[in-house]
Amino acid sequence: MNIQLKIHRLGRLILVAFMLFGIVGCAAGGNDSSAELVTSTGFVCPEPNPRVEFESKEINIFTWTEYVPADIIDCFGLVYGVDVNVDYFSSNEELYTKVSFGESVNPYDVIHPSDYMIGVLIREGLLQKLDAGKLSNNKNLDTGLIQAYGDSVNYVVPYQMGTQAIVYNSETVKTPPTSWADLWSSEYEGRIVSVDDNRVVIGAALLTLGYDVNTTDEAQLEEAKQKLLELMPNIRVFDSDSPKTPLLAGDVDLGIVWNGEAFLAQQENPAFKYVFPSEGSIIFYDGMGIPNNAPHPDASYAWFNYMLQGDLSWLTLVDYPYTSPNAAALDYAKANQTEVYDAYMASTVTNTPAEEFTNGHEVKDLGAALSLYDEIWTEIKQ
Repeated sequence: MNIQLKIHRLGRLILVAFMLFGIVGCAAGGNDSSAELVTSTGFVCPEPNPRVEFESKEINIFTWTEYVPADIIDCFGLVYGVDVNVDYFSSNEELYTKVSFGESVNPYDVIHPSDYMIGVLIREGLLQKLDAGKLSNNKNLDTGLIQAYGDSVNYVVPYQMGTQAIVYNSETVKTPPTSWADLWSSEYEGRIVSVDDNRVVIGAALLTLGYDVNTTDEAQLEEAKQKLLELMPNIRVFDSDSPKTPLLAGDVDLGIVWNGEAFLAQQENPAFKYVFPSEGSIIFYDGMGIPNNAPHPDASYAWFNYMLQGDLSWLTLVDYPYTSPNAAALDYAKANQTEVYDAYMASTVTNTPAEEFTNGHEVKDLGAALSLYDEIWTEIKQ
């Protein structure tokens, strides 16, 4: 782990120890002290601003693995005095399977769909339209970055965004890749980890062939399938839970990964380099939405507003550092957590250059044609 972030986390624990000592001392002296709420890691929870009143005693969240900092989850439960139940998924398809089957298997109040899946859920009536009047902290979002969400901001609150590209170990890879096409090199046989995401991997193949990542042309998709079958010997493992793990373990030397995972790998081992492919990265953006049959939608709005607070959401810059559309989080980090802010801003992995978003490719909802991608994915993974 980067030494600055190690020091930062240790400093948090020391600071909280002193604060807790002071609180205990005041209580022993008979003063009426309102003790601050502290998580098990020592993080002092900020007060909700605004505090959203709701009657529910619990909130059920369905999110990506390794995506929402544990301190944020714990703080919400502490400041509101409710149970926070969290389940995790590894792909948009897994999310869709649960959400589309109704209340018996979808008891969720908040879900975290990404890019094209947001469109699918909206089209199928599986997301509630948001009440903008209940989202006062939307003002904390970067108006420039959230343009990527388009009209979907009527259904999801922007959370994280970024790129899906290539990471490699510069100490073990003799010929560094510069394009998606390079990943087909026989030099990389059995040396690649890839996110388990059909739109990303099929999209990469389409780009090497000069096709659009959203094509519905069956001939082009067949060509992409054959191209992917040629790539399969190079892919040692599919992993969307933590693709950095086999990289750091030395099991593989290259990866098709999200930018946040690449940044965390770099913090552990600076030999890892992140490459924006010459054909263009695949862009993603994630949001927080309310399923149409959510049992506690009143708690959902409290969650959204708390998540948007800069003095809380800066934690994502440390734990899961993708590209943050939360301007308040960056402002808070700049003023109060300078080492975190400087590391984020100095890296093109997290602070994605504007031209990479411009040159990148967004995967979109393709309606019934999505089944074509599912069929290809099933065939190549047999």
